[in-house]
Amino acid sequence: MSVPQLFPIGCQHPDPDALSIVLDIVGSQAEGTRDVGPWRSGTFATLAEHGVLAGFLPSDCEGTAATETAIMEFLIELGGRCLTTALALTQWASGCRIIAEAETDVRQQFLPALARGDLSTTVGISQLTTSRRHLGRAVMEASTVDGQWLLDGLCPWVTGADSVDTVVTGAATPSGDTLFFVVEREASGVTVDPPMQMLALTGSRTSAVHFDAAATTAVIEPSATRRPAAGGLTTSALAVGAAQASARLLAREASRREDLGPSAAGLAEEAAGLADRVLQGVREGMEPTERDQLRGEANSLVIRAAQAGLVASKGAGFVAGHPAERAIREAMFFLVWSCPQAVSTATLCELVAI
Repeated sequence: MSVPQLFPIGCQHPDPDALSIVLDIVGSQAEGTRDVGPWRSGTFATLAEHGVLAGFLPSDCEGTAATETAIMEFLIELGGRCLTTALALTQWASGCRIIAEAETDVRQQFLPALARGDLSTTVGISQLTTSRRHLGRAVMEASTVDGQWLLDGLCPWVTGADSVDTVVTGAATPSGDTLFFVVEREASGVTVDPPMQMLALTGSRTSAVHFDAAATTAVIEPSATRRPAAGGLTTSALAVGAAQASARLLAREASRREDLGPSAAGLAEEAAGLADRVLQGVREGMEPTERDQLRGEANSLVIRAAQAGLVASKGAGFVAGHPAERAIREAMFFLVWSCPQAVSTATLCELVAI
């Protein structure tokens, strides 16, 4: 009997039957995933088995090339079931997007194995977008020795750094250009710090990765890829998904307490409306200022929704391990993850009532 595939070739939306199965499995594995990460809990294997990974990749590399709308619909749902898995999948997808814009031989070397789940990857490019940009010099540098590209420097934030096979990263060359590279995690000169103990999402196994004349496996020329940027719609989608999870928690409490009914209905309506706006932005495009505004609204929503869930749960929600307690901590992640300066400034103004 064949396994239902989430993203059949040419699909416009996730397959409903496969979606239900995948979300149920991810949810059942979420507790373990939050501890050891989706690579070790079996969740990434589940995503591969049900065609989730293939949906992100082009059809000429064993992918099924799902539409951006279909992918975003899934990410919203996934963000509400296991934010750790959702974060890891976005970093996998970011690395795959860079590889997908490489030359044909590099694409064929990596993408089919990534689609099948035989190979895992992540991305370490925060040094090109938000992290440590204030230093005024390159955090990662690339040079050639006997025709081989070598990397020196630091990737300060790498999801799944100790659990994946390869890392996709970017570095400045002596000429001042930026190149992208695929590096094997176990390559000589690569050192992975222990995973950070964070306020939330420690299961993402996020670490700093150091490079000391580390040899690269593949290089992607700057003309073949777009420069990464912070603040895309994906982050807003996951925030909305997490907010919907808090809305469901509030609705469960409302089923036992009639006085919570209007609040639960209002929160669910706001989350659904914001989800629709995210999907509309994917379908029709969105200017950077509009995208930043939407991200700010998503940040506000996920924080308020988590707080509402805690209020409704009362003292029980203040105990470690309760869904409301976890939601409060996870909501804080969106204040620091891939957050453009305009969004951070707007959030600060809102918090201090300017």
